[in-house]
Amino acid sequence: MSNASSAHEEPTASGSGSGSSSSSSDGGHLTPLKPSSGNFMESFMASIGSERECEEFAFQLLASLPRSHLATIRRRIAPLLQFDLVGSLPIELALQVFSHLTAQTLWTCALVNRRWRTLADDPALWKALCDERGWVWKDSANANGFEANRTLQIGSEPWDDSDDEGMGASDEEDEEEGEATTTSVLSEVEKAKIMLTQMHAELDSGFASMSTAGGSSFLGNLSFTSPSTPSGSGSNSNNATHLPARPTIFHPAGTFPAHNPEPSICEPNYKLLYQTHIRLYNRFVSSSYRLRILPKRGRERFSNAHTNTIYCLQLYTYPSGKQVLFTGSRDRTVREWNLQTEMVERVISGVHESSVLSICVHNGFLASAGSDRRVAVWDLTRDRLVKVICDHDDSVLCVRFDDERLVSCSKDRTVRTYTFPDLIPQFVLGAHRAAVNAVSISKSLIVSASGDRSIRLWDTRTGTLLQTFENHHSRGIASIDFKPPFVLSGSSDKHLRFFDVTSLKGWSTSPELHYEGNTAADAAPPLPLPTLDSNWINLMMCQACGCLNSVNTMEGGTCDAVGLGASAVRAGPATASSANNCAPHRDLVRSVALGEHFVLSGSYDLSIKVWDRNTGALVANLKGGHTGRIFCIGFDCAKIVSCGEDQRICIWDFSHGIDTSFIQLQ
Repeated sequence: MSNASSAHEEPTASGSGSGSSSSSSDGGHLTPLKPSSGNFMESFMASIGSERECEEFAFQLLASLPRSHLATIRRRIAPLLQFDLVGSLPIELALQVFSHLTAQTLWTCALVNRRWRTLADDPALWKALCDERGWVWKDSANANGFEANRTLQIGSEPWDDSDDEGMGASDEEDEEEGEATTTSVLSEVEKAKIMLTQMHAELDSGFASMSTAGGSSFLGNLSFTSPSTPSGSGSNSNNATHLPARPTIFHPAGTFPAHNPEPSICEPNYKLLYQTHIRLYNRFVSSSYRLRILPKRGRERFSNAHTNTIYCLQLYTYPSGKQVLFTGSRDRTVREWNLQTEMVERVISGVHESSVLSICVHNGFLASAGSDRRVAVWDLTRDRLVKVICDHDDSVLCVRFDDERLVSCSKDRTVRTYTFPDLIPQFVLGAHRAAVNAVSISKSLIVSASGDRSIRLWDTRTGTLLQTFENHHSRGIASIDFKPPFVLSGSSDKHLRFFDVTSLKGWSTSPELHYEGNTAADAAPPLPLPTLDSNWINLMMCQACGCLNSVNTMEGGTCDAVGLGASAVRAGPATASSANNCAPHRDLVRSVALGEHFVLSGSYDLSIKVWDRNTGALVANLKGGHTGRIFCIGFDCAKIVSCGEDQRICIWDFSHGIDTSFIQLQ
C-alpha cells in the first residue's frame, strides 16, 4: 500500500512546478499542457486547410457571436488593417517625404505615433522651414557685449526752427503748424498677463526697419574733394564740411553698461524658433502687448532724455547682437537708448544747428538730416564725425543710405545722391514740383515722395527717372517705404496706399484714389478698398502646447484699448466690424513701415494702425500711448516703437513673457 501510494504521488511531486496547476479536481487526472498561442494557431490553421477555408471558418465563427461582441472585435481588428508606409521606410526616405509638408502638417504628424513624432521633430525639417522665412538662430557667441556710454559734441550756432515740423508743404496747401496739444499724463496701472507657458524673461533683439542689410568698412578720416561729377550734379565742394572728431566720453547720471544674458538654449532648436515667430505673429494679430513709455515717469532727469519734440527714430542691432534705439529731436541731438536699462547711453550733439528731422543707421554708421540744411555722417564705432554736407538750399527732410550710396531729399524740391562711403556727389534729381518729403532706397532704385502728390522711381546708377505716379494721393505725400517691387505711402489725405510698381496691383484705404498723368499708370483702374476676406485663414498657435491650428484671424480683432502706464498689458477684443470698414486714419499719415506680414502707419490722430500686407485688412489699432502727434514709427517681429510731439518714446512690446534671446533679427 505504501508503495502504491508513493507511486501514485510521485508524478504530482515531480510535476509540481508545472503540472500541478493543470491537474483536474476529480481524481487528480492530468490534462495536456496548454501550448503557446502562436504554435497553437499555426497548428490549428494547418489542420483546417487552405487560406480560403480559414477565411470561411473565421466568418462562420464571427457570425455566431452576438452583435456586441462583433463591435469589440471590429475595434481590435482595425489596427491590423492599417499599414504605416512612411514609418516602415528608412529614415532618410521618410524625412524626404516629410520635407514637403507644411509646419501645420508636421504638428499633426507628430500626434500619430512615436515614430512619426521623431520624424516630425527632426531639426533639419524645421531649419528648412525657418530658412524659407529668413528666420535665423542667433549665435550665442554674439549675445554679449556693450557699447560704452559717450557723448559727441561739436560747437553749435543758433538756428531758427520755430516753424519746422519735418515735412514740406504741398503744391496746393501749406501744412498747419501746431503746438503740443496736451500735457496730461496717463496714470500708471500694472496689469498681469497670465501666461500658460512660462518662459524666460524678455530680451529684446531687433533690426532697423528702414536699414538695408549688408556690410562695408570705413577706415580713416574722409576729406571732401571736388570730383568730376556726372551731368546733373549740382553739388559744390565748398558746401561740404569735414570736421575733425574731438569726442568726449562721459557716463550720464543713472546709466550703466548693458549686459545681455546668454541665450538659455545653446544648441539651435529650429522648431522652437519657428514656434516663437508664429507666437509673436499671433500676438500682433490679437493685439496682445505690453506698453512701455520712455523716459519713465519721474526719471526724465536721470535718463538724459530729449528736451523737445522727437521727430525720428530707428532700431539698430550691433554685430554683437545688442539692440539699441536711435532718436533725433528738435533739441538738435541724436540719442542712443539702451532698451534694457531704458537709459540714454550716447548723445550726439553740436553738429546740427536746428531740428534733427531724419536719421538712418546702417553697418556702424549713422546719417542725420536737419532743418539747418545739413546732412551729417557719423562713425559709431570710432565715435567721430565723418563729414557734414551742406548742399541743399532748404531743410533736409529725409536721409537714407546703404553700402553704396547716400540719398537725401529736401524742401528745396530736390533729391541728391552721393557715393558711400566716399560721399562724393553724384546726381541732383529735380523733377518734383514741391518739397520732397521722403525717400527710400533699395540697391539700384530710389523712390521719392513729394507734396506735389506724386511718387517717382529713379535709377541710382544713372540718375534717370524711370517712372512717375502722378496724383498718387489726393493731397501731399508725407511718408514712404520701399521694398521692391512694393511701395507703401502715407499722405495728408489721411490714407495709405500699397502697390506693386511693376503691375500696379495693390490696395488703398481710400476707394476714390486712382492714377492720372502721363505714365503707364493712366489706364490703371482704382486700387481696391481692402476688406477682410471671410476665408482669410492664418496659423494660430496654442499657447499651452504650441500646436498650430487654422483660426480665422477675425477672432483676434483689433485693439482700441488705451494702454495705461508704462507696463500696461492689452489684448484687443474681437471687433470684426472695424476691420471690415477699414477704419482709416482721421488725420495726416506721417510715418509708414513695410514688413514681411504687416504694414504699419502712424498718424497725427495719435494712433498706430497695423494692416495685413496682402489684403490691406486692419489687424490692430493701437491707441493710448501718445498725447501728441506721432511723427515716426518702426518695428520688428517683437515690438513697435514710436515717437512724437509729446517727447515720448512708446514701446509696444509683443514679446513680453517670451524668451526671444535666440532670435536673430536683421
